Amino acid sequence: MNAPEKGMNVLWLSNILFPEPCRMLGLPEPVLGGWMYAGAQELMKAAPDLKLAAAMLYPGRALRRLDGEAMAYYLVPAPAGMGEYRKELEPCFREVRDMFGPDVVHIHGSEYPHSLAWARACGAERTAVSIQGLSSVCAGFYLGGISPRELVKSVTFRDLLRRDTLFAQQRKMKARGRYERELFGKVRHVIGRTAWDRAHAWAMNPAARYHVLHPTLREPFYLHEWDAGACEKHTIFLSQSHYPLKGLHKVVEALPLVLRHYPDARVRVAGPDILSVPAWRRNGYARYLGNLMERLGVRDRFLWLGRLDAEQMCSQFRKAHVFVCPSMIENESNSLGEAQMVGTPCIASYAGGMMDSVSDGETGFLYRFEETEMLAILVCRLFGDMDLCRRISFRGRQASLARHDRSANAEQLKRIYGSIAGNGTEEDEGREGVSCSN
Repeated sequence: MNAPEKGMNVLWLSNILFPEPCRMLGLPEPVLGGWMYAGAQELMKAAPDLKLAAAMLYPGRALRRLDGEAMAYYLVPAPAGMGEYRKELEPCFREVRDMFGPDVVHIHGSEYPHSLAWARACGAERTAVSIQGLSSVCAGFYLGGISPRELVKSVTFRDLLRRDTLFAQQRKMKARGRYERELFGKVRHVIGRTAWDRAHAWAMNPAARYHVLHPTLREPFYLHEWDAGACEKHTIFLSQSHYPLKGLHKVVEALPLVLRHYPDARVRVAGPDILSVPAWRRNGYARYLGNLMERLGVRDRFLWLGRLDAEQMCSQFRKAHVFVCPSMIENESNSLGEAQMVGTPCIASYAGGMMDSVSDGETGFLYRFEETEMLAILVCRLFGDMDLCRRISFRGRQASLARHDRSANAEQLKRIYGSIAGNGTEEDEGREGVSCSN
């Protein structure tokens, strides 16, 4: 094994604030990205001599350092958010680099321009980018296959007032994608986990070395299991819904076919209810969804659950009869991994990297995003066959336990850092550490 040298300093650049600094600052803890914090905890167990720090944006006005129980946090002021490139971040990042002196920099996610700001300000030597999603690719799928004519009809007063139509949101994502491509052109190391993200990393920078690393999930998903006898029959659970790429409208289209065979079927959706806000605050996608639900007569079958923490998400996975990931494009959905870890029978669209997570008919089912008839019949098949649900549940959980093994993933991350710092060879890492071009 090729472990980091004693005393190695590793700096993470994160898109979110971790729970510990949120508690220290009295800020709400995030419900997204908790797998990164879980991964940090496992890494520090596996490499006690490694010194870990994280740089992250926060809504303050001065650079701050906070010392947590096991790692340091550098809070970089960004009161206006992350959507646009901000040159003023560059001197802050250089100050963080000079204070901490990282041997390896690990950028978690390429979707936002501050990742490029780090590379421009501090260089990209001994720097790796972990692929979460890819803005440069997802932008082309942002509108979720909805016709431009329908989207124009769905534009709301709120969209016009804020200049925030779905078309404008897509343009913003395309702009972020241009910064993302520049970032990939600079870095020498890419960390990913699917054939999809490997192909796109290779296309953007064939000289970069690609390292395979699966995420460590949050603690509750390892502890609880789905029970066919205890789930709420004919209930579908979705984890995201707020923009077209995530595919909620396709579940709406499929539901009338499901209701024909299972009249008590219902759908629960994580997140705020975007249809119940006042009309003047409603965005174009919410208007489109509302009109579609009313036309198909299914509005009363959808329940939004609000923001859910890890324990609450785990509870919903256990209650659901079926989990559906209907995205038009996705790398490897962490929610899909969490559902499989719990053992919830899963259906996912055949898109992006999800084929790496689901073996069709064995650990779940796959269907083409636009084929709502296929989605409906697969839901009905699982609703009608609890023995099949049990088999899918068991196999999916076993596959997820192997893929998201906490200690194995921490050991792999140690090897990756050793390689980036110059302590490793391709032979040490094996096939997973070779260049994208090999």
